[in-house]
Amino acid sequence: MGNKHSIKSIHSDKLKLLYNKALSSQKTNDDQQALSYYTQALHEIQSTDNTSQDIYQIQHNIFLHICDIYIRQYNITLAKKFINKALQVAEELQEQDKISECLGRRGEIKRLEGDYDAALLDHNKSVEIKLKIDKNKGFNASNSYFNIGNVYNDQGKYADAVVMYEKSLKIELLALGENYPSIATTYHNIGNAYKNQGKYDDAVSMYEKSLKIKLIVLGDNHPSIATTYNNIGSVYNDQGKYDDAVTMYEKSLKIKLSTLGHNHPSIATTYNNIGSIYNHQGKYDDAILFYERAVAILVDANLQNHPNLVTLYSNIAFCYDKQNRPDDAKKMRKKSNDVRSSLGQVDTMNQLSTNVINPSQAEKEKITTENNIYQDSSDFQMQSQQIKSTGNEDNDTNTQQSQDQVLREKQYFAAYMQALQQGFCKNKVIRAMYTGPQCVGKSSIMRVFTQQQLVNFQDPTQVVDQSDKMVHLKVYKIKDRTTYDLRQIWEDNVHEIVQTQYENQINNKQISELIYEQSRIQHLFMDDEHPIHIPSTMPDQPSAAITMPDQPSAATILTPSEAGTTPIDNDLFLQQCRNFFQYYYPSWLNKNKDDSQYAKIWDFGGHSIYHVTHQPFLSGNSIYILVFNIQQNIHDRVVTRSNDSLHTTYLQSMQEWLTSIIGGNSNHDKMTANIDNDQVQYSLPVVIIVASHGDYITNKQQGINRCIEFERELIRKMPRYKSNIYSSRIIFNCNPDDNSDAVLAEREKCSLRLHEIIKSFVQSLPFMCNRIPIRWYIMATILHTPTDGPNDEIVSSIIGRIKSSRVDKIMTLQEIQLLAKDFGLYEGDDELIAMLSYLHDLGEIIFCRKAGQHGIIVTDVDWLLRIFRAIIQLQDCCSGSLEIQSLYDKASQTGKISTKYINYVLAPYHLSNETKISIINLMETYDILCTIKNDNDQDESHYFVPYLLRFDVKPFDLSQYRVSDVLYIGYDHNDIPYIPDGIYYCLLSSCLKEWNNTDVELYYQCAKYYLIDDHHYIIIKKDNSHIALQYCYKYSHKSQIFQYILDKVKHSIFMKRPQQLIQTKLSSIVDDRMPKFKGATCQYYVRCCHCHQLVNLTNRVRSQHNLIQCLTCREVIESQSISDWMDCKDDYSNQTFIQLQQEILQHDTKQCKQLESKMITDYEDPSDHFYLVANLIGTDWIQLASLLGFNQDIDVIDYENDQVFRKALKVLTKWKVKDNKEATVERLIQVLKQLQRQDIVTNITKSSHASTSN
Repeated sequence: MGNKHSIKSIHSDKLKLLYNKALSSQKTNDDQQALSYYTQALHEIQSTDNTSQDIYQIQHNIFLHICDIYIRQYNITLAKKFINKALQVAEELQEQDKISECLGRRGEIKRLEGDYDAALLDHNKSVEIKLKIDKNKGFNASNSYFNIGNVYNDQGKYADAVVMYEKSLKIELLALGENYPSIATTYHNIGNAYKNQGKYDDAVSMYEKSLKIKLIVLGDNHPSIATTYNNIGSVYNDQGKYDDAVTMYEKSLKIKLSTLGHNHPSIATTYNNIGSIYNHQGKYDDAILFYERAVAILVDANLQNHPNLVTLYSNIAFCYDKQNRPDDAKKMRKKSNDVRSSLGQVDTMNQLSTNVINPSQAEKEKITTENNIYQDSSDFQMQSQQIKSTGNEDNDTNTQQSQDQVLREKQYFAAYMQALQQGFCKNKVIRAMYTGPQCVGKSSIMRVFTQQQLVNFQDPTQVVDQSDKMVHLKVYKIKDRTTYDLRQIWEDNVHEIVQTQYENQINNKQISELIYEQSRIQHLFMDDEHPIHIPSTMPDQPSAAITMPDQPSAATILTPSEAGTTPIDNDLFLQQCRNFFQYYYPSWLNKNKDDSQYAKIWDFGGHSIYHVTHQPFLSGNSIYILVFNIQQNIHDRVVTRSNDSLHTTYLQSMQEWLTSIIGGNSNHDKMTANIDNDQVQYSLPVVIIVASHGDYITNKQQGINRCIEFERELIRKMPRYKSNIYSSRIIFNCNPDDNSDAVLAEREKCSLRLHEIIKSFVQSLPFMCNRIPIRWYIMATILHTPTDGPNDEIVSSIIGRIKSSRVDKIMTLQEIQLLAKDFGLYEGDDELIAMLSYLHDLGEIIFCRKAGQHGIIVTDVDWLLRIFRAIIQLQDCCSGSLEIQSLYDKASQTGKISTKYINYVLAPYHLSNETKISIINLMETYDILCTIKNDNDQDESHYFVPYLLRFDVKPFDLSQYRVSDVLYIGYDHNDIPYIPDGIYYCLLSSCLKEWNNTDVELYYQCAKYYLIDDHHYIIIKKDNSHIALQYCYKYSHKSQIFQYILDKVKHSIFMKRPQQLIQTKLSSIVDDRMPKFKGATCQYYVRCCHCHQLVNLTNRVRSQHNLIQCLTCREVIESQSISDWMDCKDDYSNQTFIQLQQEILQHDTKQCKQLESKMITDYEDPSDHFYLVANLIGTDWIQLASLLGFNQDIDVIDYENDQVFRKALKVLTKWKVKDNKEATVERLIQVLKQLQRQDIVTNITKSSHASTSN
């Protein structure tokens, strides 16, 4: 037995000797000697019967190192042979890190072969494995990202390459600090990518960063520094700065000759680049001389298949062509093609022609090999090191425990600092929002679901009730559900992230590094009683670039200045980090990880006046529970608590909710959920339908039938939404007077069923798979305002102090940015906005990017809800000032509120003027109100709030008016099946702003605007899924006045085209507020007199201007709407003027003079001739636009309008608005003369003469 051990020992000693000699030879680039030693070591392995894991580990390493040598020699065939051997051993060992390493090498070989898709496949598999390995999770992906960047660079995808290099760089900077060789290499490759993009200044900047590091780390006479000088010279060459280029090349050449000798392949690169300078200058003999020197070096080095030879031979052929030596050129091209064929390439490689050598192999591989030598040579010594490290344990137990506690806290702090930069965990919180018509039992269902007691005569929800009650979705039994504090969930997430970092450090044996790093922050602990030994030097083992950690090493601390933010005092920064750490650390002890998920419950008010206020609170990343009353028919009118019937039906209310929820979400993604073992794909967001008032259902089948009835009608009316809706067929009995055992059991069953459905969706939602940085949770804790107010513990903590001194209820984006920067929680504007959007999705804040200069953030959502309720919740004023009561009455009768009324209802909140302005700004951004600009500045400001109008306000009296037929504007039923109230009210506000007209009257879902310059009203009414338009004007018995009014009305409708303005505004509002439907075509419709369905105007009968065919009943009908809105004879204006002239002569002189004076003033307006010009201008409209100063708008106008008439009219209208008083008839005639359109000038002159002559 002893003899056998002696034999194994001899084999082991000899193997170690051969292996270390091979590593030493490889380190000095003596490849032949290294291969000899590796071959002998392999024979030694084959001759031994030792089958221990160590032997297989060494065998794997040998295969990998041999592969590296052949890669460096571009011997692809042998490189592939040995990487496959290494991979086979790694798979037998079942060691994922070694498999990943082999895949990375194989990907590099594929890249050299030009098989880029296969290379990316291997590198991505390598990354995937690295990120999945528990003990190295997130630590080893840097080099893989770098290699993927190399592939993209070779493919010419330079922007993608930069993204990958920067990912690698970020990890390396966090792990290694700035001055490390692989950092320099990454800067170098980013410079290459920028150079290839033609971004020469950026390229030089990156090269100089690389050079600075190399000079510090490697000295001024290292081959890698020569490479950087070479590439800087390459940029100068591309810029035509040939003298500067030569200077850089000479610096590069000098270093290479002194360090590498005269025959190193890298010298060939510099010779090629100097040759390229002569090539550019036309010195072809000199160029050929240097190209041939480069070729000789590669051939002598046995690199006949080096890809750079492809370009060198091509460059020589180019010079021969210029010297008119076609035969010599042909020979060179043949050599180039022969090398290319041997490499299996089709396209010409131009690495050298761009004068850049990619350091991924010439530089990065060198670093990789050297580092692997150190790492592998230590494999034999690992066991003895472990024995030494555990040999001294005779300290006093209590002292050791104290030291362990201090050590553990320091380790946790180091892990916290690391996590602050790179710590993530999956999102665990989502909102579940209860929605639906008013008085259907949403609040009661929510109370049952969250195990709260039902109450009789519960007050209706106002706007929305948010709750800090968290439903625990991990627990299967509904009785095990409990409520959670959201702040505690954030803290648990912080703990989980830091704990993961801590365990990674322990598992990866980084403790010595961790303790060493603590010397940077030792003064923060002031622990003199039990000092911890800090080693004076770090372990003498550099990190291997090929296994670069994906996350920073144990206690890498980035100050804000290093992270690219405003520099602050480093000690202050660390103290702040320490304060945060002390806030969290005590709660982490003995805490287990928790992978639970949570739903934050919200209850939306169903009253129609609240619909417009829901926009700030809706989110595409939420689960919605839509409640309907199973007792009611879907076409019944909604009934209030006082049994009043509203104008709105239950169907319309459901359409309102579904369109607002689904249309307001820009996400077009789909998800697959497994419910009851049924895999079904759903569009986002998901809406779960449940029923209430189950106590009115006599049996189960009746309830199911009512649900099916409801579902069918919903899908018939809104087919587009069917992929978003899950019908649960759950029917809740929420009668608070019935608490029998059977009812309680049924509620439990319904709650459990809904709980399981929600959980199934939540587990499949992409939003719940997002990786959330630890910084977000800390910021969320700072900004979070619990509904029951902060407790004493929070107030006295660092979080409480920050909250009280730095957090206001409403803040600007700049204030939030400064807050994040000051406490080390800022990583850039994009991440800050992503964080705010995430918190907005959860309902923790309201983040409105459009409000204010750069955005407004409301940190106290409940405070904002109370303000909304104060402004828009108009209940009966029982007592108080008669003036305030009159303001209240006016608001409910006219849909307008005054500043005085707003000041009155907001007085209890003690808001500053600045805060009031921000709130009004926020409400205007969401179109909750619209400022009415008075012509008289002394008048008090008013706000337009049409949704406040009482539904019993009387309709308009139009008996004294001539009223047009109705024109409908809207969308195809399959595109947008319903226009929500919020969109309609936004349209009314937008029109008010456009016309700046305070003279607007309202009744239920209808508005009447008076256009004073055009002598008529425009009526805009919501008609289910369309907007109905009419215009009306007063009739006069005096024919000349009436004809004058009629002409002005026609001029408005056919030239100014308010219908087109309203169509454009509706389309714009839908695109903005309902991004799901962005791009849908807004069109005109008329109603069929036979079947009463709407008919698209695209179905008009050709050559018959007012005939249209209904596709529903197939009847051809004559539409008065078309005559009233769309068509007019071209010469109506001239005929009208002649008529007016004749009528004037027959009337009293004074009256005629007054009318004439008004007419002359009116018709001096150039817009009176726009219709005529647009009709006659033809294709000259483009030149007209140019002469009127609209060169940049021509393409837009051309794209937006399908008829030349409309294009020309658009140009003229924009000119009138832009030039205002400078837009005169004289100027218009002048431009037309420049276009040599005397025909139009003549018509304008005749028209003007007819209107002004006596």
